Amino acid sequence: MSEFTIDVERELNKLRKDIQNVVGRIIPVDEKGRRFRPACDIIESEDTYKIVLDIPGLSKNEVNVSLKDYVLTVRGERVNELDEGEVYRRHERSDGVFSRSFALPKNVVTSEVSAVFRTGVLTISMPKSGTHHEDSTNIPIN
Repeated sequence: MSEFTIDVERELNKLRKDIQNVVGRIIPVDEKGRRFRPACDIIESEDTYKIVLDIPGLSKNEVNVSLKDYVLTVRGERVNELDEGEVYRRHERSDGVFSRSFALPKNVVTSEVSAVFRTGVLTISMPKSGTHHEDSTNIPIN
């Protein structure tokens, strides 16, 4: 490959990046790229399972936790609102409706599932048992 070909290829790549940067400033990012999806950890100990979700910017009243047929579902919506006359110069924080569902093992004592929400972190604790238990529907958040 000649030096001329390498220079042209390098310049075309630079031009492509420059065009993407300009277009990115003019045209808003697709809403799908900013949807809020809380990160979670699933933790197991000898007698308990825990699901820990990061949900900053919400109160416990804006989050719903339900359980049906051994599927635990966490739902809510995070809204980033601007005051009148304000516009975003940069918008990196995601928002929107979210729903996370988790299939639970049959050894979860569903009647004893509990949820605690503190400083933007939702912790759902699920005790284990060796037997099958009846399913519950709504879990209050403390």
